[in-house]
Amino acid sequence: MCAIIGILETNGQPASINQVKAMTQALAHRGPDGNGHYVDGEFGAGHARLSILDLTDQASQPMLDPTGRFLLTFNGEIYNFKELKTELIQLGHQFVGTGDSEVLLHAFMQWGSECVERLNGMFAFLVWDKKDRTLFMARDRYGIKPLYYMEQGGRILFASEMKAFWELQGVDRDIDPEGLVEYMTFQNFFTDKTLYKNVRCFPAGHFATISKDKPRIRPAQYWDFEFSHQGPRKTEAEYIEELGFLLDQAVNRQLVADVEVGSYLSGGTDSTCITALASRHLPYIKTYTVGFDITGTSRFEQAFDERKIAEHIAYLFKTEQYEMVLKSGDME
Repeated sequence: MCAIIGILETNGQPASINQVKAMTQALAHRGPDGNGHYVDGEFGAGHARLSILDLTDQASQPMLDPTGRFLLTFNGEIYNFKELKTELIQLGHQFVGTGDSEVLLHAFMQWGSECVERLNGMFAFLVWDKKDRTLFMARDRYGIKPLYYMEQGGRILFASEMKAFWELQGVDRDIDPEGLVEYMTFQNFFTDKTLYKNVRCFPAGHFATISKDKPRIRPAQYWDFEFSHQGPRKTEAEYIEELGFLLDQAVNRQLVADVEVGSYLSGGTDSTCITALASRHLPYIKTYTVGFDITGTSRFEQAFDERKIAEHIAYLFKTEQYEMVLKSGDME
């Protein structure tokens, strides 16, 4: 998963390396393979790493560009990083590692905020410009990767999970009644609200830049859903063929890794489709299913345990299947 954190002091105070470390440590469960910290005047950044691409120290974060001007802390994966890397090399960029983080950093150096429009992936990242003293942040189109922020007491805090904020003294933890109602109504958030008054969720498909002149976060949208039909109409068979191609392409892109790749398998349509497509490219993929102890439950509740269906799917696609059973005590 990885985790990113950031502290930006907007009242002239320097960022505290101890606070950066405390916030990063609070999210260590997201990145057990290493962590890094960096402070430059009023800005501090941290990163907890889960190694997927380029397992060497060349991919450690926070990451500085070769000129020492830009600093990146990034959570996610850029699926088209190889294509972007080829284009950037043609533009004169040089690389020392083989991962996507370095490509993202150079993409920002080359195209600035417009780099997000070129990214195919899931991401949340911060880029600190040491020369202009500006902070850039962005989140992927669907909001797959989380990014929370909090403005309080002359500083702005950023983190992949809001629990990092509670490591700092004096942070306001008042509940937001409107956020609570929104969540209890929809079991989700459709605005930038959270359960806490001063914590906001950075919106999907947006970016923002903070400077001394504009020390407030004002997200700008770079992408939104588009449902209008483009191009000539096709037959049903053509649409089915195109959908199959797009699904296979999307799954295959996400199999790129320098570590072993597995798949969740619930037995439902989504995970079954992903497993089926992944097994075309990875002949011995491992699959994982979570079941429930249904002893003494009603017939309706027994339908929530999908292990038998998952076992059948694993048999069909010859995966190496693993199961875990959760009991009520485990949940408690």
